[in-house]
Amino acid sequence: MSKYFSEKFSKLTPYTPGEQPKDMQYIKLNTNESPFAPPKNVVDAAKAEAGKAQLYCDPECSALKEKAAQVFGVKKEQVLPTNGSDEILLFAFMAFCDASTPVVFPDITYGFYSVFAKLHNIPYKTIPLKEDFSIDYRDYLGVNATVVIANPNAPTGMALPLWQIEEIVKSNPKNVVVIDEAYVDFGGESAVRLIDKYDNLLVTQTFSKSRSLAGARLGLGFASESLIADLNTIKYSTNPYNVNRMTAAMGVAALCEEEYFKDTCKTICENREYTAAELVKLGFKVLPSKTNFLFVQSDEVDGKTLYEKLKARGILVRHFNGERIAAFNRVTVGTREQMDAFLQAVKEIVKE
Repeated sequence: MSKYFSEKFSKLTPYTPGEQPKDMQYIKLNTNESPFAPPKNVVDAAKAEAGKAQLYCDPECSALKEKAAQVFGVKKEQVLPTNGSDEILLFAFMAFCDASTPVVFPDITYGFYSVFAKLHNIPYKTIPLKEDFSIDYRDYLGVNATVVIANPNAPTGMALPLWQIEEIVKSNPKNVVVIDEAYVDFGGESAVRLIDKYDNLLVTQTFSKSRSLAGARLGLGFASESLIADLNTIKYSTNPYNVNRMTAAMGVAALCEEEYFKDTCKTICENREYTAAELVKLGFKVLPSKTNFLFVQSDEVDGKTLYEKLKARGILVRHFNGERIAAFNRVTVGTREQMDAFLQAVKEIVKE
């Protein structure tokens, strides 16, 4: 780092995105993208707006909010579009956490939570997952802190039922509970329906996974009108034009294609179950997943070695170095052809 870098950030360890190597053509199963391209009208919507790129986008994202409100059954004042769901998570850490209001989240979860806490000097506590890698909802009851839970969780893929999420929300009435639903469309239960009942609930979703728009960067936050107003204060104090006009148009068009994306999610879930069953036959431990990925471990080959040998064969998966999960790899679910190629490579590696 340079001599000019602020000392307050000198010990910050940034989030590490999934690798994007360019040295060869890979089967990319490491960043939980959809293997299916968005439908033509979604792409056309972006092209139509590209011709107006000299003009600022609508800071209110009015058309997108109205369409999202219609699709999700909420008021447009209860919706906040953002530059990926990471941005609304960042806004939440800024708006609802400080030295007197710490934040709690699982010890094994999305890596950005700890980064955001450290970035803004927010005290935080991590709560260990159970031995089976599930979240015990009782650990979050009445914790007197802002609660952040990915449901389904990443990288484990496991989900809490909605009634347990509701128990967490109603037991923390003086604090905001953030439920990160990046993977909810692959088998989880959404808490969006609870925002009218609890004014301390913020639900975040993304278009990156189930709606095939990872490269467009679009997220949505759902909450009471008062929480959305708080988040808008942060937005308009940092990046008022946060969603560009092409992405906003793609978001509206994507929300008009619910049947298409339901079909692609169904296919991904079928491929997930197929791959999980085949891995179990090979002796793998596979955690029960409600996401578009699998978290897997083999007694025959350690996690890092499996990752390296797969990469050498042109297949990328995600390996983490955390002590409890170093034996595991996270495998994005792709097309059936991609999963067959992955399984064939795994069989060869295990035989070695």
